[in-house]
Amino acid sequence: MKEFLTVKNLIKNYGDFCAVDNLSFSVYEGEIFGLLGPNGAGKSTTMNVITSLSDFSKGSVSVNGMDIVKEKDKVKQIIGMVPQEIALYPFLSAEENVKFFASLYGLKGAALKKAAAEALEFVGLADRAKMKPKQMSGGMKRRLNIACGIAHSPKLIIMDEPTVGVDAQSREHILGSIKTLRDKGATVIYTSHYMNEVEEICDRIAIIDHGHFIACGTERELISLVSDVKTLKIFTEFPAEFDRDGFISELTKLPDVKSGKTDKNEIRLEVAGSCRDFSLILEHLRKRELPISGLSTESINLEDVFIALTGSELR
Repeated sequence: MKEFLTVKNLIKNYGDFCAVDNLSFSVYEGEIFGLLGPNGAGKSTTMNVITSLSDFSKGSVSVNGMDIVKEKDKVKQIIGMVPQEIALYPFLSAEENVKFFASLYGLKGAALKKAAAEALEFVGLADRAKMKPKQMSGGMKRRLNIACGIAHSPKLIIMDEPTVGVDAQSREHILGSIKTLRDKGATVIYTSHYMNEVEEICDRIAIIDHGHFIACGTERELISLVSDVKTLKIFTEFPAEFDRDGFISELTKLPDVKSGKTDKNEIRLEVAGSCRDFSLILEHLRKRELPISGLSTESINLEDVFIALTGSELR
């Protein structure tokens, strides 16, 4: 796969404070790349460097093979930014807002009008082109914010918390739009504190903290860094004097079963994360004439990984 964005040994200092410390990562062409980290981790600084909103102390950054320092103007033409803070002019119409931001990239005349119309159509606001942001709901403003960031058809789109404060319907529309942008060939860097969003749309995910690179990979790869097991819960009824410890010892000798315990009328087994077939386990219950009234599994998720790698203390 082609590396579309390459960050190498990036360092950004603010006086004596190092916001980004020797950060290196790559984003492939046509993927949605999640960039996660707690407050103060260095995410915003990194994005500001990539978009040329901030300089940096050491290292290098290239976009589509172009150095962001030596070819700054060319790089800026192919980047779109959707900021966390809504960046709209409240007394301009939706169409006028989109046209203004698209014109900053050199679009004008018929091409500008067409680009604005297509961007508004894409975010589901074509019928609100004449409406002003001050008249819009929060979700509509967020969608208009996206339209302003993508109207010039950027190849690299950076989205910083684009769903903050929106309703469920708008969130689903925004997430679907982001996946559509990827399917059309755009490369997307996505930040969010909603882990379910990252799990849903990101192809790969990077976690940074204190300006350092902690881990990167698919959701499954990150989960495997923390744990390769999941919990299987079986609900049953134990007869009086049933040898629970002996039965657990018997089950833990089965393939994929790591450990286990019982609690009232429940059996809790830690099994290999890759295990999908529980027939051998259930067969042992049948042999002991233990009824099975329910079964469920609990797997570690991305939020568990995030807390394990960055710590649970709020910053």
